[in-house]
Amino acid sequence: MEQLSSSPSSFNVATPQGLRVLVASSEAHPLIKTGGLADVAASLPTALRQLGCDARLILPAYPRAARQLREPKPVCELRMPGCRANVRILAGLHPDHDLPVYLVDAPESFAREGNPYTDLSGRDWGDNAERFLLFCRVIAVIAQGLPAMNWQPEVLHGNDWQTGLAPALLQDVPNRPATVFTIHNLAYQGLFDRATYERIGLPPALWSLSGLEFHQRLSFIKGGIVFSDRVNTVSPTYAAEVRTPRFGCGLDGLLRQIGGRFSGILNGIDYEVWNPDSDPLILQRYNREHFGLKVENKLDLQREFGLPRSEDAFVLGYIGRLVEQKGVDLILAILPELLRDPRVQLIVVAAGERLTEQALLDIAAKYPRQIGVFIGYDETRAHRIEAGCDVFLMPSRFEPCGLNQIYSLRYGSVPIVHRTGGLADTVVNSTPDTLAQGSATGFLFEEAQPLALLNTIWQALRLYRDDPDGWRRLATTGMTQDFSWEASARQYLQLYSDALAERQQAVSA
Repeated sequence: MEQLSSSPSSFNVATPQGLRVLVASSEAHPLIKTGGLADVAASLPTALRQLGCDARLILPAYPRAARQLREPKPVCELRMPGCRANVRILAGLHPDHDLPVYLVDAPESFAREGNPYTDLSGRDWGDNAERFLLFCRVIAVIAQGLPAMNWQPEVLHGNDWQTGLAPALLQDVPNRPATVFTIHNLAYQGLFDRATYERIGLPPALWSLSGLEFHQRLSFIKGGIVFSDRVNTVSPTYAAEVRTPRFGCGLDGLLRQIGGRFSGILNGIDYEVWNPDSDPLILQRYNREHFGLKVENKLDLQREFGLPRSEDAFVLGYIGRLVEQKGVDLILAILPELLRDPRVQLIVVAAGERLTEQALLDIAAKYPRQIGVFIGYDETRAHRIEAGCDVFLMPSRFEPCGLNQIYSLRYGSVPIVHRTGGLADTVVNSTPDTLAQGSATGFLFEEAQPLALLNTIWQALRLYRDDPDGWRRLATTGMTQDFSWEASARQYLQLYSDALAERQQAVSA
């Protein structure tokens, strides 16, 4: 295929003006969302553009994404290996930002309603390897420059396993961009058997310990790690954790081996979207100076979930996926003891493993005046929980970054979190000293065990009931924390600069 002659240029991190960055992701809010990756994929390129970069986003043309794209127009058609029909590239704008978006329109692979990765029964699509290899092939073609686009990125920034093969496909391309790969959750690796590898038509040379082979299986995420100029994950603590056998999911040795090419950058959040002072999705807007207005959202949340409306109730919230990583079993284990206090309420918006969903519904039926459950993900309810609860629970066994605890801080909903990953990097534990100093922002517990979580909730409840002024100081201190994207985006600019330097060194060698 004919390519543009442009090649990556030198880049000074202090002057990012015009740096061309293509961010590749399998989801982006609000086009399609299953988790925090979607928030990052929309917010980071937007923040980069505000710093002067020419950042653009590419993702599959799921029906929901195609419906929301602003000013869509076809740019070109590509004939791709393993795809019976031509693949169209649609260009448009993000629904909420002036962010250019490319959609990979391959109906046979992506024209499926609902979850991008699983069918209606919750099982992985049987052709996920083919689907996301196709996505990676298209990313690699666009990364080399297409005449119809008249644009070639200087940096390709992939995210998670669904984009991991793009750097591998680009490894021997002379005019490829610098490549950066972000691991959002190492537990999801895109693993497939050897027969799948042979079926989908990847180059035989890539099947090796130094390539894509991982314990006799194909690993998409390993492609991103091995073949990218720079690799990072989404918090400094998680970057250290995944280099240990406990959290490394079998890849800790490789992550140690790549040395200085690997780092951690804490995610930011979009305060235009997550701001109780301007949030259109909540009943009563409020801020640090008018913290007392927050209680109106508590009463509204109780009404919405059919619970008794009471200002004195201690309302805990949970939003997330129902998987072992998130520690929801710890919450379930303590509920019989916790709910012996009739003024404790729990509100949950979550989806995931069917047995856990049913367990939540069963216990909600047993305690209809204390538990409200919505199975599924709903953005509006998520905002209302953040605004209406007193405490937000995140008992994750591991958490690469976590975003809900950062949203909770801004909404004055005090987070209770396990000391791990990005949770440890963003929440300051409440101790007598930190409370006296005014630096505490939440509560951390050390061991991912039910009793540790329960004792920490009791600690929070005592402060809430015995010292209302102290609770208000704790909550409003959290509201002043700044985890905006600008600081994180500047760190990504430095990462891009390092990747470009690595790429230029390799070219001149």
